[in-house]
Amino acid sequence: MQDFIEANGKQYRLFISCEKRNSISIRIGKRGIALKMPLHLDREERFREILKAKQWARKKLEENPERFNRQQREYKDGEMLKVGAEEYMLKIQFAGKASSSARIDGNSLLLSISANLPKEEQNSHISTLLSRCIASRRLPLLKEKVHNLNQQHFNMPLSKIFFKHNKSNWGSCSMQGNINISTRILFAPDDVLEYVCIHELAHLREHNHSESFWHLVEKAMPDYKEKIAWLKENGKSCVF
Repeated sequence: MQDFIEANGKQYRLFISCEKRNSISIRIGKRGIALKMPLHLDREERFREILKAKQWARKKLEENPERFNRQQREYKDGEMLKVGAEEYMLKIQFAGKASSSARIDGNSLLLSISANLPKEEQNSHISTLLSRCIASRRLPLLKEKVHNLNQQHFNMPLSKIFFKHNKSNWGSCSMQGNINISTRILFAPDDVLEYVCIHELAHLREHNHSESFWHLVEKAMPDYKEKIAWLKENGKSCVF
């Protein structure tokens, strides 16, 4: 279940869920406010807790707006979007429907966005759809790059390779051998993308950031620290 909270002239999403738990949990995160309640609460108790959660969250947001101010890019119809070496013409239409959709036609990105949503939610839909569309086109190249790097430097069993619309990190490697790469890295130069792939592949051997891990990374890419420096300096601009 979703609701919205008004604070500082903005709308924030409130995600409400009922779970097998004994206590109530509320947290303000990058995607919005998450409220978790025990299943045993009756309808009136849930209603009271939602009101209390809204009051608490609104107070926190108003006390420290900068802390919870999410970076979000705004896109306009007819705008050119440059992602790495590629450019796309954005064609954005708004329609009276519940869902949003997008597709790539040549070098044009055609987006149909729900007109029933608040402005911030529309921007979120556009951001996610752009990320998914471009990542879908680039995924075969990513898979080829990761497999080639693995053969050259690691020779470890690999499972699945994904692009993820992830804002919290540049990549991840699961214990099952799945490699996830953030779509944000598509805005970076190819050698920086290669560093992120090597970083995650090294985790197939070392699931930590020990000296042994960094030795593996350095062996595969001696100048890896330059790529880390690029991400620190330019990472904030790599965002859909």
